[in-house]
Amino acid sequence: MNGLVLLIISIAILMCGYIFYGRYLCKKWGIGEKDVPTPAHTMEDGVDYVPAKAPVLMGHHFSSIAGAGPITGPINAAAFGFGWLAIALWVLIGGIFFGGVHDFGSLFASLRHGGKSIGEIISANMSKRAKRLFIIFAYLTLILVVAAFASIVAGTFAATFDEGGAVNVAASTANARVAMVSLLFIVIAVIFGFAVYRRNMPVGIASIIGVLAIVLIIVIGMNFHPIYLSSNAWMIIVGIYIAVASIVPVWILLQPRDYLSSFLLYAMLALALIAVVMARPDMSSIALLQSPESTTPVFPVLFTTIACGAISGFHSLIASGTTSKQLDKESDAKPIAYGGMLLECVLAILTLCAVAYAYSWNAAHPDSALTGATAIFGGGIAGMIDPSRGSVYDILYTLLVLTYSAFCLTSLDTATRLGRFMFQEFWLDGSKGETPENVTGYKKVLANPYVATAITVVLGILLGLNGYEKIWALFGSANQLLAALALLAVATWLSNIGKDNKMFLIPMAFMLCVTIASLWINTVSQFGLIRAGGADWGPYAQVFFGVMLIVLAIVLAIEGIITISSSKKKKAA
Repeated sequence: MNGLVLLIISIAILMCGYIFYGRYLCKKWGIGEKDVPTPAHTMEDGVDYVPAKAPVLMGHHFSSIAGAGPITGPINAAAFGFGWLAIALWVLIGGIFFGGVHDFGSLFASLRHGGKSIGEIISANMSKRAKRLFIIFAYLTLILVVAAFASIVAGTFAATFDEGGAVNVAASTANARVAMVSLLFIVIAVIFGFAVYRRNMPVGIASIIGVLAIVLIIVIGMNFHPIYLSSNAWMIIVGIYIAVASIVPVWILLQPRDYLSSFLLYAMLALALIAVVMARPDMSSIALLQSPESTTPVFPVLFTTIACGAISGFHSLIASGTTSKQLDKESDAKPIAYGGMLLECVLAILTLCAVAYAYSWNAAHPDSALTGATAIFGGGIAGMIDPSRGSVYDILYTLLVLTYSAFCLTSLDTATRLGRFMFQEFWLDGSKGETPENVTGYKKVLANPYVATAITVVLGILLGLNGYEKIWALFGSANQLLAALALLAVATWLSNIGKDNKMFLIPMAFMLCVTIASLWINTVSQFGLIRAGGADWGPYAQVFFGVMLIVLAIVLAIEGIITISSSKKKKAA
């Protein structure tokens, strides 16, 4: 099969899922039955709770959930030897029946809980102990995300140095261009925010000016890029940026930056679509189901390797952490949450087509092979449009790397704000109406947004500077456990209020099995490294956290099942 046929079939299936299954979910949950004011209006504070126009919020939500996940997931899955059909099936089935339900349900539940996070939903519907366990786990996961994405961003900005310590300008030019454009991007985002929210400029006009400004800063960055810094220096600068981004009102930076970033994302999707139409890559360069040389088990590895393109727990934190606080109308929830997830599935399929082209190119041109996620995706799409690898290829490749970096930076500042929310919520009792303003003593200090932000940023940057890769293997499992627990939380709430929750039960049970199996395999593997001797702190940390996460999954699953069973008995009585 060629890539164009796969893409057309996939888009048709995803559109049917959005129209029919999305409508089914709205009917079952009662979305749109009455005009319910959203937390963005009932709790508006000008900082975190700020109503946003649907296109603006879609830009924030989609840019934040996408990140690098739907690109790196299919690339890594293909590298493990999983076939294109297996990858495509998981993306399509997972997106419609797992990820879409997870994202949509998390946003809807948060809307009906005053814009609170999944942790508070667990507290209200299960127990305070379950909430604390979930928040600790989610917070540690966010710290890992901050560390990883900060390192990725710093890596895409960093200069290359010769042995004598001098900057290798030729090898650093591409990164310097991306860094310059990214810095200018922040400036135009702030200007956009003030124009729309303080000068009441229509979003349409501001968007046109914003897109023209993006083109302008790209031209400037391509020709003027004087900043050449080391990766560590960029890590510090990124840390300062995300600290500020986590505190300032969302309308100043988060909303406008993510909204403008979405135009880069849409442009990248358009380029990828054009590339697949032009090249129609042969999917046979990837195995159909699994490569004969592959020894990696499809279960559970496929389902933890491809997360963002199918289902990702990180999405539940975004939906219930920032998106729910900015949703203008409840009717916007379906296109933003469910539609955003399915659009991410399209990106994953496009990435799979890029992988097929890259593999074909590598087989024919081993001396100029595309290796690494950035090169396979950017080089694959640019190569499909300009196979001669001329100036068009160079420009497109730079733009695609810029977009990749913008995704990571968007997810990074969102993850930092979510970490701040989580840290604050851990010390507050929502059932007693506690807020950072009305508590006293140590809670007053620890729930302070500046303190929570400082702790989150320092932990994330320190981990990023000191080898987050040593425990990164846990992220896939931890992220999918987060998804399973979010599904469990929403299913429990729906059961308590007498709504249909059947659409959550199979995805929840499947993701719990995937998570526990993956954690067990990884823990046994790391324990083997420890027994062999000479292991550093990485395997010890992975064994410790692996066991803790397995226990956490089992404890919360039992508590959720008991709660759901109890509510069903009450309903029957």
